[in-house]
Amino acid sequence: MITLIVGKKGSGKTKKLIERANEAIEKSNGNVVVVEKGLKLTYDISHQARLIDTDAYGIQGADALCGFISGICAGNYDVTDLFVDSTLKIIGQDTNVLVSFVQKMNSLSALADTKITLLVSIEPSELPKEINEFAVQV
Repeated sequence: MITLIVGKKGSGKTKKLIERANEAIEKSNGNVVVVEKGLKLTYDISHQARLIDTDAYGIQGADALCGFISGICAGNYDVTDLFVDSTLKIIGQDTNVLVSFVQKMNSLSALADTKITLLVSIEPSELPKEINEFAVQV
């Protein structure tokens, strides 16, 4: 299952991610991973989650992020929940790239049996219709 938390900057997406990640930690029988750009969630997310900074690994672009997340799922069979903060800052602002990335993540989610949540800083009305079904507005 994949979920997009959608809203413009300052709408509360990160707060929602923190709530969902901490809830997942309480309920999960496996591992919870939070991928972020920069280390800004260190004190908000429970220490039981694995926090990964994409800047530390030089992750830029949709293909790099897709490969990175695929590697996380392949190397850790027990990842139950995976959250990505600042998705568009990592993959770029092109909505066509976003559509392709979301479709790949949806397939990976089913294959790896992992819930994937992406934060997307975009007006809900600007979200491409191909991925509208995955969106949750803040």
